[in-house]
Amino acid sequence: MAEQGTRGAILLVDDDPHCIDIISEVLKRTGLEVEVARDGEEALTKFTVKSFELVLTDLMMPKMSGMSLLKEIRRREKEAVVLVFTGFGTIESAVSAIKAGAYDYITKPINLDELELVINRALEKKRLINQLNSLKGIFIAALISIPIWLILGVIIGWIWK
Repeated sequence: MAEQGTRGAILLVDDDPHCIDIISEVLKRTGLEVEVARDGEEALTKFTVKSFELVLTDLMMPKMSGMSLLKEIRRREKEAVVLVFTGFGTIESAVSAIKAGAYDYITKPINLDELELVINRALEKKRLINQLNSLKGIFIAALISIPIWLILGVIIGWIWK
């Protein structure tokens, strides 16, 4: 989750150090906390240990592809927000990524203004999902507590007869 003073924690996954440096710097300037993983396996380890508002992953990486990472993250956390980017974009890979649960698909070279806009929308989606889950919890608690109070009222009324 977001730490104090930041807008949210993002896991950036790419095997290209130059790309990581550029994207990290841009995201940090906008108040985001950025954690980096150099491949899908390292990303999964970090994802297991820490909660992230968003995962931003390259599609083509050694050890584990971005598509495999996307599928594994979504398997572990159904509501995870994952953004996929690639230098080898095709319509087929974009459709596959979206079908696998990617929030969006961006091609390299990345337009940094577009990236910031997409990330802001993705973070807003995550915030709304978190609010909805909180409201669901409150609603369920209310549904459970109302019958308990009714039953207690009936029991107390019966005892006081």
